[in-house]
Amino acid sequence: MVGETLYNRLCSPKNLRFAFRKARKGKTLRPYVIEFESRLEENLQTLQTELLFHTYRPRPLQSFILRDPKTRKISRSDFRDRVVHHALCNVIEPIFERRFIYDSYANRKGKGPLRALERFDVFKRKVSGNNTRACFVLKADIRHYFDTVDHDILLSLIRKKVKDGRVIWLAGKILSNHKSTEEGKGMPLGNLTSQFFANVYLNELDQFVKHVLKAKHYIRYVDDFVILDSSAEKLEGWKEKISLFLRDRLKLGLHPDKSRVRRLERGVGFLGFRVFYHHRLVRKKSLRKFETSFEKMKRLYKAGKISRESVAEKLEGWIAYVSHGNTYNYRMRLLDRFEREFPDAELDSFRFSVEKTLCLFRRGLSAKEIASRRKIKEGTVWSHLSSLIRHNRLSVFHVLPKEKIEKILPCICGMEDKLKDIRRRVSQRSASYDEIDCVLASIKSGATAKT
Repeated sequence: MVGETLYNRLCSPKNLRFAFRKARKGKTLRPYVIEFESRLEENLQTLQTELLFHTYRPRPLQSFILRDPKTRKISRSDFRDRVVHHALCNVIEPIFERRFIYDSYANRKGKGPLRALERFDVFKRKVSGNNTRACFVLKADIRHYFDTVDHDILLSLIRKKVKDGRVIWLAGKILSNHKSTEEGKGMPLGNLTSQFFANVYLNELDQFVKHVLKAKHYIRYVDDFVILDSSAEKLEGWKEKISLFLRDRLKLGLHPDKSRVRRLERGVGFLGFRVFYHHRLVRKKSLRKFETSFEKMKRLYKAGKISRESVAEKLEGWIAYVSHGNTYNYRMRLLDRFEREFPDAELDSFRFSVEKTLCLFRRGLSAKEIASRRKIKEGTVWSHLSSLIRHNRLSVFHVLPKEKIEKILPCICGMEDKLKDIRRRVSQRSASYDEIDCVLASIKSGATAKT
């Protein structure tokens, strides 16, 4: 348990300054951050005074509607309140982190949706005996979770581990700042504290599933969870018990349409993917959502409102995400569309393939990166570099490190030497055929003296 010094630690200048840095991360150029930072010491001192004397009052939330693809109301706190949220989580999160189960994957360091999917793969192999027997999955979703969290229950759960009443007071202030249709219920989507409180609240479910039901293969991500087992009947029984536990203990309910037992061979939707025995597909609604975003970026690009680089950055993130499914052909088609619909004016001004390679090389791209960018073989890129060196348009010293060149040069007896003969003289692990070809091209150009 934690003693009465916890709130003083929360209000300390050191913790508030650390909280500010965390709240500012990724937002340093936002006007409200710049304004707050311009009088940082004064603002942090004011926050500390308000917290210590219990005069702190959160400012009203700014709400907006987000449709991606379902409609959700997102509420954003004022920046000064976000600093307070980080200050609170800094001191109480470590207390609860020790109680959280391993397989709770939302809003925790070292976790996340992709780790949850990897864990799903581990569990499905165990339950199915490496895909040799039937595997069933209880896929469940809590209905209107963030809107129905009960404040009194949540604060009682926090009070079990935090004995400093002032911390409870602050948590209550943050919760009551959210106005919902039912008094004493709900948390705003978009707040750091909401993400943390969500784990505290549903840790009760985690403990029930793991220690009362003794389910071995359970994964939760916020209000979505799955349990894998070889018995459909056992999962149906667990579903009923979980439903009763949520109703009686946490005043929550399972979503009637999204909570059911499924055979893995038919696919189970989880965290944006549809998981099967041997593969994983991106869900169609996720693909449709990105397609809408892609078309919007096309319109903005044509209107000159966004740059090609910003589109490429978003595309790179999406490709990294879908690469966790069986999406090779989809990713290749998407890259082709990007090159076609977001043309690089500088690169497309060159008529010949070798010139395009030279342009990209001068931008600092490696042979491998050029090959990926242009969708050609890496060996083709190396042949372009060799040709450019041979025609004195590129120095071999810009392509290869000096040490590598000095290792290859003594092994070349004449310009008619074959690459395989030269490589035999060089330790085969020390230089590739492509690297030797570039050095030989440099000799033929007369740019490198034979030593």
